[in-house]
Amino acid sequence: MADNIIIRVQSPEGMKKIPSTKRETAAAFLKKVAKEFGFNSNGFSVYLNRNKTGELVSQNKTLSLLKIKHGDMLFLFPSESSTSSGEVMDTATPHTSSSLPSVSPFSSSSMIPRSFSAPQVQEDEIDQYLVKQDGKIYRNRDPQLCRHGALGKCVHCVPLEPFDEDYLNHLDPPVKHMSFHAYLRKLTGGADKGKFAALENISCKIKSGCEGHPPWPEGICTKCQPSAITLNRQKYRHVDNIMFENHTIADRFLDFWRKTGSQRMGYLYGRYTEHKDIPLGIRAEVAAIYEPPQNATQNSLELLEDPKAAAVDEIAAKLGMCKVGWIFTDLLSEDTRIGTVRYSRNQDSYYLSAEECITAGYFQNEHSNPCRLSRDGHFGSKFVTVVATGGPDNQVHFEGYQVSNQCMALVRDECLLPCKDAPELGYAKESSPEQYVPDVFYKDKDKFGNDVTFLARPLPVEYLIIDITTTFPKDPQYTFSSTQRFPIENRDILGETQDFHSLATYLSQCTSTSFLNIVSDFHLLLFLVTNEVMPLRDSIGLLLEAVKTSNEDLAQTWKKSEQWATIEQLCSTVGGQPSSSLDYGAMGGPSVPASSSAMWSCLHCTFMNQPGTEHCEMCSLPRS
Repeated sequence: MADNIIIRVQSPEGMKKIPSTKRETAAAFLKKVAKEFGFNSNGFSVYLNRNKTGELVSQNKTLSLLKIKHGDMLFLFPSESSTSSGEVMDTATPHTSSSLPSVSPFSSSSMIPRSFSAPQVQEDEIDQYLVKQDGKIYRNRDPQLCRHGALGKCVHCVPLEPFDEDYLNHLDPPVKHMSFHAYLRKLTGGADKGKFAALENISCKIKSGCEGHPPWPEGICTKCQPSAITLNRQKYRHVDNIMFENHTIADRFLDFWRKTGSQRMGYLYGRYTEHKDIPLGIRAEVAAIYEPPQNATQNSLELLEDPKAAAVDEIAAKLGMCKVGWIFTDLLSEDTRIGTVRYSRNQDSYYLSAEECITAGYFQNEHSNPCRLSRDGHFGSKFVTVVATGGPDNQVHFEGYQVSNQCMALVRDECLLPCKDAPELGYAKESSPEQYVPDVFYKDKDKFGNDVTFLARPLPVEYLIIDITTTFPKDPQYTFSSTQRFPIENRDILGETQDFHSLATYLSQCTSTSFLNIVSDFHLLLFLVTNEVMPLRDSIGLLLEAVKTSNEDLAQTWKKSEQWATIEQLCSTVGGQPSSSLDYGAMGGPSVPASSSAMWSCLHCTFMNQPGTEHCEMCSLPRS
């Protein structure tokens, strides 16, 4: 009918088209708007103009009489009561008043307005720091092109935005991916200052609660059906650089492969800091590698259940660190006599296999990135992947990667599989009665140079990967300053065990060394907390604080505790060392004598027995 019209209604959450008629009253039209946007009758106001003039009130006048025509744009704003109840929305008042202070779009007084109830997200410290930074790229006055005074600015010397692609492409080496915070500045820039900016996590699952049809596989509709995904190479990355504090960390990790020929996996512990080589960049600094229980061969890795996982994370947190990524080896020995390795993966076809991409996506989903611009309170991940593999020069190289947010979504919703016979190819699952899988596409050029869209069956994993530079500093850094090496956990296959025998040997090697340097070893601290004979989980906080702050006085205070005295007694008894071997110089205090009147540990069950007994009270076996 000719009376049918469509009215556009703009709100902070976007625009909606409301079907209506010329003869419809304003009251009936406002009810439609309330239903479409999910408000009650008093939760919003609709205006004819963006500057909140010409309010449309609930009355019996028709839209025709109010001179509202087909295609007109109206503007919806939540009422004060609606906004105060938790919805953060912009009032879109024109910026014409000169009395308003100039504030950054990232300051706390001008948070990015969104129509949904913004979650109270505690972002990482590095994110909170970078949000407050200017981020602009300042340039000097060009003596040849600039024709103005020293205080002037022109197009040749005006500061650039941190997301300027020409600047990033002309760096040496060129930067293919802008930093995540530069991407946020780009997203929230422009005339609207990011009024409608929001980061949406991709979902590959059917939306629940759709009652208009039977559930899948009997029925599906456009409201509950997830959208098809076209894979794009991600333009930003959450981490811009990975840096190992020193070569010792990596060398000790590689020792397992050197001695056994089997591959190895470990978790990277460290912190996120500012990477100043890239505008608003983030660096993952690695201070320690924890090696969980695993079964490994020359061609495979299998992770086992780790009972110490929570304790490791707790120790790292008290040391001011967190789990920043994972590392694994992919090495084949070319010549063990001179230490050369073969380039084990095909440098011309893939960097990560599909199975490794899926594993990286799984870890990144487990360690999602807190983000206040996301409805879910998280977006992407800072968790990195490092591969120790052979390079063109037949030496070990460390390559850093992440997988894209699209890959994370496909892995999270179990839509991606590896190809059995081609490690460089993944495969998007097909829908089944048990699971609906949206179509996944990627674009590539055909033999004639035309852009063609392909179904991701199979899928080159290069569309899922973001590479990250991995470096070592010129001047080594040491979060853990111990010069001796306490055995690394879960290396029993090498005969390297963490027990009081190895602790006694370790302490006997630490002569003329301060107590803080002796205990400043991540693997030693882990043993003190998780050993079964005398775990110190509840009483080691002061020592961890001493290591974190490099405070010798705090370390000496903890050394005088009963816990350390008992540990010295255990080392003296179990290790069987003479008293002089535990008299380690600057540690101070008398050493513990290994006398026959001391408690002794059973060699069979490690039970601590009272002095003077010759048989274990627990297992009844003889002392010797």
